[in-house]
Amino acid sequence: MDAFFAWIAANPFILLFVTVGMAVWLGRQSVAGYGLGMVAAAIIVGCGLSVWASLYGHKLELNSFTKSLFYYLFMYGVGLRVGPSFVNSLGGDGIKFTVLAVVSCFVGLLLVVAGVNLLDLPPGAAGGILAGSQTMSAAIGSAEQAVTAGAVALPPGTDPNSVTAMIALSYGITYIWGTVGIILITKYLPKWWGLDAKAAARDYEKEHGVASGDTPALSGWTAGGLRAYRLENEAWVGRTMQDILRENPEYRFVNLVRDGQALGALDHERLQRGDIIALGGRREAMTEKMGLIGPEVSDRTALDLPLDRAEILVTNKEMLKKTREEWRAQPGVDQIQVVSLERGGVPIPIGNDTTLQRMDLVTVVGLKSAVQKVGDAFGRVVRPSTATDLLTLSLGMILGFLIGAIEFPAFGAKVGLGNAGGLLVSGVIVSSLSSRLRFFGNTPAAARNVLEDLGLIVFVAIVGINAGNSLLAQLTGVLAVKIFLVGFVACSAPPFIVWMVGLYVFKFNPAILMGGVAGARSHSGPCREAAVEIQSNVPWIGFPVAYAVSGVLLTVFGYFAMVLAQ
Repeated sequence: MDAFFAWIAANPFILLFVTVGMAVWLGRQSVAGYGLGMVAAAIIVGCGLSVWASLYGHKLELNSFTKSLFYYLFMYGVGLRVGPSFVNSLGGDGIKFTVLAVVSCFVGLLLVVAGVNLLDLPPGAAGGILAGSQTMSAAIGSAEQAVTAGAVALPPGTDPNSVTAMIALSYGITYIWGTVGIILITKYLPKWWGLDAKAAARDYEKEHGVASGDTPALSGWTAGGLRAYRLENEAWVGRTMQDILRENPEYRFVNLVRDGQALGALDHERLQRGDIIALGGRREAMTEKMGLIGPEVSDRTALDLPLDRAEILVTNKEMLKKTREEWRAQPGVDQIQVVSLERGGVPIPIGNDTTLQRMDLVTVVGLKSAVQKVGDAFGRVVRPSTATDLLTLSLGMILGFLIGAIEFPAFGAKVGLGNAGGLLVSGVIVSSLSSRLRFFGNTPAAARNVLEDLGLIVFVAIVGINAGNSLLAQLTGVLAVKIFLVGFVACSAPPFIVWMVGLYVFKFNPAILMGGVAGARSHSGPCREAAVEIQSNVPWIGFPVAYAVSGVLLTVFGYFAMVLAQ
């Protein structure tokens, strides 16, 4: 092993991607359905390799510039993702879910700071405990920023490397309960309060027309239909489709076939006996006036029309806040089927009173012409694209660094968002502007995911590798127990407070509140488990807004945990 560690220490790029690859593999493993995830695994693998190498006298270390670069890309990507949801949280019911997120984040921060000061934990523990107990890996970076920016005064004999190692150590110790604890608490909170969340979810589904969790993903039922009829009703012979539609506006004319040849939707053409007419419309309308034109026929030429599956990005302000019943009344909507609705990267169930928000992503299937028409009315049709607006990416990064450079006096030092916080804010600004101006800022979801996933795991892997060098010198049994206790309290207490605020102050449906509790901790796992537990999609309704707000706050709070705990 001595030769192996000597070789890998001399090849930093191989070391980096060996660590990343092992972390991804380990993160995919699970026991009883629970796993570390690739980010937590990256800390463990990085520290493990570094400690192992130190036993043979080799020091594994990677460039800090690389670590910072990937972290900054990650932070900008997070801003792009949460931006629309963060802005939308400032209105309507979003305010209530924002309050839940703010309460959870501030309570968690205060408990970490109080626990670190009470137990006299070493520098760096506060940032790591906050990141681990709140399952916000990005807070590791902002905690490090507090050290590198000089906002944290280090005691004599303490160097930045040992503080970074303590951040990584505290994160690793508290992350496991941070993940499992919030899942269990969210899952069983209603039972501990004597509430039947499953029944509450069913009541909500019936009242608001939300599909239940056991509704099949694919169904033979569609709201609209497309059928072909042979013209035999003499009342319409010699007249035009315009005449028919004027008296029967519930139908849509899509094709005309004469003598075996498709003529298209020629609504001014004089109709002849024997013409095959293809009509679309709501399923109820298609069965209400049987025989209006003539007998229904199975004519492939008439019905062989191009269908389209596309995602529509909602940007038209006239469509915002409209309920499903209202936007289904828009022209062309009866010719498409809405497959899903995604908000802030999170799929949410659609009910009768579900309202649209800016940057919602609506997946639809229907006639190609109808999809384009509806897309133009709602915003724009988003087609798969590999092109990324690198100019906007560069300008957004520059803006973020400029915002991060702004400082103001506080806590006896100069405090600011730092580069990481500035890039987060910049991402929010750019994504919000691009949704309104439309002509710039295209960043496909796949490209944004690379910024986030690769950026975070590379950053955390480097933190683990560099921290492992001094890990053994700092780790003791008593210290580990103290760190775990602070993390346990900081993880477990906020969900109960959030639950009481949501239940007694805002009067939320318990099923929706389960999603709000999960979102306030910026963790999708508890919401997913809650949905499985009560067999309903309703918890996802309360998740997106709180998730976006807490994601921003907890990331920045890594910095403030370090400053306040000194």
